[in-house]
Order: sequence, then structure tokens, then C-alpha cells
Amino acid sequence: MMLRLLLSVLLTLCVATYAGADSPSQSEKGEQGEHVVRVEPVVEDGKLYINADIDFDVTGDLRNVAARGVPIYFTADLKIVTGRWWWFDKTVVDEQVTWRIVYNALTRQWRAGSGELSLPESSLDDALSVVRHIRGWAVADTADLEVGKEYQGRIRLRLDTSMLARPFQIDAFNSSAWSLATPWKNFTFSISVDEPQH
Repeated sequence: MMLRLLLSVLLTLCVATYAGADSPSQSEKGEQGEHVVRVEPVVEDGKLYINADIDFDVTGDLRNVAARGVPIYFTADLKIVTGRWWWFDKTVVDEQVTWRIVYNALTRQWRAGSGELSLPESSLDDALSVVRHIRGWAVADTADLEVGKEYQGRIRLRLDTSMLARPFQIDAFNSSAWSLATPWKNFTFSISVDEPQH
């Protein structure tokens, strides 16, 4: 009797694991709401660049706060790994890039950029376009990657509430309206032997 019960439990666990493996993950189902539409790894001049298109909207409280001149920040997280049969996957890229979007009420101009670079934009949607269409994000030297090896990557975008002013951090903590984030988007790629290596 105990053996039959034990076998039944084991079979249930196996079926649940198998069903879980076949069911689409949150990152694969994220076609509604915020999601990463496309990821394109590009090799050029000895560097690996990431281009990505992301679908998301800024509405309600967040749009109103931005229009009052409060800077808002978006961060893209990127991880790239390669499998090792004898150990855990090896992480070859673990990078982030953050964009700052801010409205200047005196000049009536939006600005968007990352790091020291900030470009003027005519509207919030134009400023958000910089974040929605990531282009030329240098993430690795191709000298650190192996030709012909398959790499698995994943990328996501999130509203970075940790960089907001303190009162807005409290609001963000207490309101789901501030939890803008895409699911992870998985992708694979390899570097071919005929890619230019400079």
C-alpha cells in the first residue's frame, strides 16, 4: 500500500514537472502589456552590440509626474550565458543601461539619454522612443566570445524606481501603477567564423 502511494506521488510530480516544462513561461507569453518585441545581437568592429524593440506605455500618474518635471528612469538588464556540461552555466555578459527622461518646464523641452549624453525631444513619446528602440548597445568584446558556440541571452526593461526622488519611491512602493516592467525575453545566437573580427 505504501509502495503504491509512493509511486502515485512520484508519477504526479513527474507529470507536473513535464507539464510545467511544456507550458509557456511568463517571458514567452508577454505579448499583452509591456514586452520585448525583438532582440538582435550584432557584431561590428570587434564588439557585440544589442538592438532591441520594446513595447510599453507610460500612462496615468507616471505621465503626470513626468510632465511636472520629475525625472523618470528606465533600466534594461541583459544577461548572456553559455552552457558547460561539467558545471553551472558560465555568465559572459551581465550588463545594465539606464535612461533618464526629464521635462524642463522653462524651455518646454523633454530630454532623454543615458550616461552623460542627453538629447532634446519635442514630446514625452519622442523621449520614450529612445528607450523603446535600443540601438548600438555595446555589451562585450568579440575576443571574449567563442566562434560557433551557442550563447543564451535574456533581456528585460523596467521602470527604475530606485532612482526616483524619495517621496516618489514611497508612492511607487505602495502603488502598482509604478511597477512597469517587461517579462524577460530569451534569445540565442552564435558568432560565425566569417563575422568581421577587428
